[in-house]
Formats: sequence, C-alpha cells, structure tokens
Amino acid sequence: MLALSIAKKLARAVAVLLVVTFVTFCMMFGNGEGIARGVLGLNAQQSDVEKEVVKLGLDQPLLVQYGKWLLGVVTGDLGHSYFTGQSVNDALATRVPVTLSLVLVTLILTMLLSVAIGVIAAIYGGWVDRVVQFLTVLGAAVPAFIIAVALVFAFAVALPLFPATGYIPLTEDPSGWTRSIALPVLALLIGSVAGAASQIRGAVLDVQGKDFVRTLRARGIRETPLLFRHVLRSASGPGLTALSLQTIALLGGAVFVEQIFALPGIGQLANTSAQQGDVPIVMGVVLVTIVFVLIVNLLGDVANAALNPKARTR
Repeated sequence: MLALSIAKKLARAVAVLLVVTFVTFCMMFGNGEGIARGVLGLNAQQSDVEKEVVKLGLDQPLLVQYGKWLLGVVTGDLGHSYFTGQSVNDALATRVPVTLSLVLVTLILTMLLSVAIGVIAAIYGGWVDRVVQFLTVLGAAVPAFIIAVALVFAFAVALPLFPATGYIPLTEDPSGWTRSIALPVLALLIGSVAGAASQIRGAVLDVQGKDFVRTLRARGIRETPLLFRHVLRSASGPGLTALSLQTIALLGGAVFVEQIFALPGIGQLANTSAQQGDVPIVMGVVLVTIVFVLIVNLLGDVANAALNPKARTR
C-alpha cells in the first residue's frame, strides 16, 4: 500500500511539474522581438533584430519551443542564457547551493523549534500558551524582508557581529559560511517558526481532546509516553503539512532576503533574468524550485503515510 501511495504521489508530482512549467513558458512567450532587442541593444537595426529572433528560435510556435525545452530537460541540457551565453546548467550549479543552504538550514531549525514551541504551548497552556500565541502572531505578521533590514542594522551596523552582505561557500570556510548565512537564516526563521508552531500547537490540542487519549490517560499511562507515542504521532499529519507549506514560503522569502544580503542565489538570478526576459534562465530557476518543493512535499507525504496508515489510501 505504501509503494502504491508513493507511485500515485510521484505521478501527481510529474503532472504538477508539467503544468507549472508550461504556464510559466506561456507567460514568457510572445515577446521575441523585445528579447532580441534587449540582447542586441536598443539601437540595433530592425533587420538585425529579426535575425536574432530567428537565431534564438523565438519565431517558432509556443508548443514547439516548449517541446524543445522539455526535451532538453529530459537530456539534461537546459540551454544557454540569451544575454550572457552561459550554460543554464552552469549558472544554476553556482547559484543553487547558496539558496539550498539557506533554505535547508532554516527548514531544519524550523522543524526543531516549531515542534518544541508548539508542544510546550499546548501542554502547559495558561500564560505560556498566551505568550507563545502572541509571539507567533507577531512573527508571522512581520515580512521577512523587514526583519532582514532590522537585523542588518542591529547586528551588522550597530553591532558588527556578522557581515551585512556576501556569501562564503561551506567548502572554503565553514566558520565563514556560518557567519555569512546567520542573519539571512534568522530573517527567514522567525516567520517560518511562527507559522509552523501555531499549526503544531493546534494539532496537539486537537489530539489531546480525542477520546482515545482520555482513555489511555484513564488507564494510567504516564504523560511522557502518552505524548511521544500517541499524541505526537497522531498530530504528525497537520504538522508535516504545515512544514511543507513553510518550505514554499521559505523559497519565496529567500528571493527578497538574497537581495538584501547580496547572496548569489537563485532568487537574485531569477529577479535579474525575469526583468531581462531571459527565458532559459527563468525556466531553469522555475524547474529547480518546483522540483525542490515537490521533493519536500513527497518526503512529507511519505513520512505521514508511514506514521498514519489512513494517509496511504489518498
């Protein structure tokens, strides 16, 4: 049953990937002359612009262009940038590790902190719960880019503890890498933990009110085993869903955070390429982003199915 559930989810993931990439391609289609003029310069002759349109293949029908791009995806060749001539594969190879390190570190910390905070708020209640609810609402309400700007002024300008901009690869200097992503991760972490902790708190409270929990408690099972063996397992479904949604939010927030901290990630690349109309680069960024989101969601679904047998039939 678990294998069948995974197969169904993989099929859905492929369908989502095709739909999202096709819609994105449609949105970028139809501006061939504008892209060619951007490549050649505003003072280029019309005849040269028309030749560039043909050279780039922008005169071909939508389905033909998309089919060629899709074939390139299957063969591992995502094309070349219209403006720099750089291979999309090479451009992504230098940018993806930056964004992934930022998002993955934030996601791991979100999992640890949100579960701990959500469970503490649900278990202890009272003033602890009220304080947690206030802080989670506040953290979720403030956009990541505002938090990022505040962190720069506080910990890079007023107290120069961390660098305000730049990125050092982990392979070159682990200590420098940690310092370079500390503030960007914190900027994303506050809102991410706030959103996930609130959902986990609600899920734990809901499970605690179930009849089977009251029955187990009446039988004399201690609170600690009851919490870890039964309550958290039953609450894992909504918790995993909340964390999956936070992954999508983290990727969106990373676009703005990378701009503020001048991190050479795919967010910065996507922003520049979209303004230029560099279709191969934009499609490469979209492909990587969607694949990452689908993988995280698939892992969440598999974990949920392993913990909750009812989820295997969906």
